[in-house]
Amino acid sequence: MAKRVTLPQLKKYDVTQKVIEMLADAESRAIIFSIIRKGKTAAELSEKHKIPLSSVYKKISDLEELTLIHVDSWQISEKGRRFKVYRSRIKDAEISIKKPEASLTLTPNDNK
Repeated sequence: MAKRVTLPQLKKYDVTQKVIEMLADAESRAIIFSIIRKGKTAAELSEKHKIPLSSVYKKISDLEELTLIHVDSWQISEKGRRFKVYRSRIKDAEISIKKPEASLTLTPNDNK
């Protein structure tokens, strides 16, 4: 007899579920959709959205892991420090839930 997979186990490996959870999070959503047209550094995102910098870095890490954002370029400060500039890989997301199944449609970000 096959071993049944529990809902928490399924959630751990279901990428669609993880993306939906990230899009449901207001701060993550604000980050993703504010860097569609023009990339921003973590500090700029923190300041714009009034999110603590440590939280921005955590959200960025999670969003990068799901490939929803990427490092677009590097910015060098006057003191010579390098900062990553992040851009969204998506410009639109559509979530549809029918019965127990959820479907997710992501539109690639073609803005250059």
